[in-house]
Amino acid sequence: MAEERFLCISTYEKGQDYLRQLAEEGIRPTLLTVDKLHSGDWPREILEDLVTMPGNLTQQQILNTVAFMFRGRCFDRLTALDEFDMEVVAQLREHGRIPGMGVSTVANYRDKLAMRTTAKDAGFLVPEFTRVLNYDELRDYMDRVPGPWLLKPRSEASALGIKKIHEPEDLWRHLDDLGDRQSFFLLEKYVAGEIYHVDSIVSEGKVVFSAVHKYGRPPMQVMHEGGVFTTRTVNRSSNDWKELTELNAKLAPALGMVRGVTHGEFIHSKEDGRFYFLEIAARVGGAFISDLVEKSTGINLWREWARIDAAELRGVPYVLPEVHESYAGSVLCLAREAMPDTSAFEAPEIVYRVAKHHHAGLIVKSDDSNRVKALVEEYSQAFVEQFLATMPPPDKPTA
Repeated sequence: MAEERFLCISTYEKGQDYLRQLAEEGIRPTLLTVDKLHSGDWPREILEDLVTMPGNLTQQQILNTVAFMFRGRCFDRLTALDEFDMEVVAQLREHGRIPGMGVSTVANYRDKLAMRTTAKDAGFLVPEFTRVLNYDELRDYMDRVPGPWLLKPRSEASALGIKKIHEPEDLWRHLDDLGDRQSFFLLEKYVAGEIYHVDSIVSEGKVVFSAVHKYGRPPMQVMHEGGVFTTRTVNRSSNDWKELTELNAKLAPALGMVRGVTHGEFIHSKEDGRFYFLEIAARVGGAFISDLVEKSTGINLWREWARIDAAELRGVPYVLPEVHESYAGSVLCLAREAMPDTSAFEAPEIVYRVAKHHHAGLIVKSDDSNRVKALVEEYSQAFVEQFLATMPPPDKPTA
């Protein structure tokens, strides 16, 4: 039998469990990353090869690099481990006629304008939006839709770059600053409310696993104003869990995914009490959300993503492992100290301590959702007092 090989591409240090699971499945993984991550925490012992490239290559140059790698080694599948690599990997798949999501489908999970348009056409509630392309369209939109509005980058993977617009004149000023980049943005009605995220596994066009969690403060607010990031499992007997589980089960495949993992976000409108779709990504959630999901359900999304890909390669059905039903919550912030000491937090429910430069973080787990909620609220306040550092938001995500 011919050896099975995957080429995994990542310009951020993540996806180690995906690589390990591939190796456990008997698939030989090669990692293509950027030069500055050559010494990163990669599972070198299971990699067939670790190749690096300059971080500023164009898509065409990356395509040339991968085509050169193919001359000596045939890869059965290509995987983008980070969101920012999805478009180039989709282009590579189409160029080499390799199975997997192509450019148009990836856009539904990467481009906020594409995903909103497709979701709206499929009957999902989305905040009223318009493309930033024709100025008459923009004037009509602002006349018709009451402000404030959000000017959002179409392809960023976080709340970076979002501007809150209160008056039409604010928009024109921002568009002048953006110049030729303005068409890579969209304008959307600001909907006040609480934000939830649903992390799921899709197999053969059906959501076979999902878990619903709720952010403490909206990620956009934490990103722009600073503060402590928190999220916790929603009570499984609540209407919120039921409604969001049903919404996500229809949404994730409606955008075109056949198999993989998703991280979707929804807002519960304070004004009308309904859930609106905000965005969805074909990846594992960041900010230690994968660890949170694993603590609350027993499901490691990185490993299950690799198992799904291995099953597809071999033409066998994917079987979801047993799911546990606990509750978990995480508390995370930028810290003043390089390696903050969280040992003073001693609750027996603490199951994970974040070990990341200039970050303080904990994950708690319990069978009681109220206990998790109380600990997250208590610890988030304590983190403000003991660890929290503030700084301007970065120009682009750092993880």
